[in-house]
Amino acid sequence: MKQHGKKVLVGMSGGVDSSVAAALLVEQGYDVVGITIKTYRYEDIGGNVGNDSSCCSLDGINDARRIAMKLGIPHYTVDFSQVFREKVIDYFIEDYLAGNTPNPCVKCNRTIKWEEMLKKADALGAQYISTGHYAQIAEDPETGNRWIRKSDDPKKDQSYMLWSVRQADLARTLFPLAGFTKDQSRAEAVRLGLDIANKGDSYEICFIPDDDYRRFLRSNRPNIDQEIGEGEIVLDGKVIGTHEGYPFYTIGQRKGLGVSHSTPLYVLNVLPETNTLILGEDSELLVDSLTAHSTVFSKYSDINVPREFRVKKGYKDAGSLAECWTTSDGILHVKFHEPQRAVSRGQSVVLYEDNDVVGGGIIA
Repeated sequence: MKQHGKKVLVGMSGGVDSSVAAALLVEQGYDVVGITIKTYRYEDIGGNVGNDSSCCSLDGINDARRIAMKLGIPHYTVDFSQVFREKVIDYFIEDYLAGNTPNPCVKCNRTIKWEEMLKKADALGAQYISTGHYAQIAEDPETGNRWIRKSDDPKKDQSYMLWSVRQADLARTLFPLAGFTKDQSRAEAVRLGLDIANKGDSYEICFIPDDDYRRFLRSNRPNIDQEIGEGEIVLDGKVIGTHEGYPFYTIGQRKGLGVSHSTPLYVLNVLPETNTLILGEDSELLVDSLTAHSTVFSKYSDINVPREFRVKKGYKDAGSLAECWTTSDGILHVKFHEPQRAVSRGQSVVLYEDNDVVGGGIIA
């Protein structure tokens, strides 16, 4: 049945998920337009150039175009490389230079896959945008408030990466794979006659196809070694060695430290102001609380009194119970019931109430 007046712009990477999402929307009668985003110039990123297999690769663009032709829908390739450079790549570099561990996928989802795609949707007269994310959108029928809910596939659930997408943007979002598992999506691809049913998933950061962020930093800041130089490695207040430069290390790191000790040592802290790594034993990585800035709350407008939620501090984190509240300055405070290991500045902390994403922030 034709969804009259319902035009949707679908982000198509050429992979299984976004291809099936587009095909399902066509079946449901939407006026579908496919868009593939070029997020970077291949000559700018270095590493694996010419054999790139990421979601935004040349092969991905060609696959998306071919799938769109099969579905009989218009397809556009849009160059977002300049805005992606400014909002995602530059942020990624600067955050490492600030001694943090950035999460570029969270940044990309809000600023590129939603904000910029919605601008393109407006230009094309589309009411909605859609992606192949494994997540759901819940709505309060009384208030119209919307929030992200976990996918039915716990192995593919991407709700953690979507915490920062805003209310107004969720109102214009469709997730055709909301109730699907990955196996079901592949089965749908076979049913729909899409020849990408067995195409593999992409896991690396799209603009670092060789998965070597140190090489990427050096390629994009050619003088980084000279500007920062070697620094001291400190254990219990004593210098025990030197390192290549603080941006090349992250909290919780054990390998590649270049020092030996009677017990395994880990990076406890990265100090940009003195170019110093603080090392310690595994037990010293445990913390019982954290704070976060740049918060976004979707299910509730704020949490001004302490409430218990299950909190994830990383994509692969199973989550832990904690008391959470916000203060008047917008800072989120999280006090865990049990100490947590290797909390990294710059990563996202996301609050869950059962399967619902309450909100999140950037760990400070």
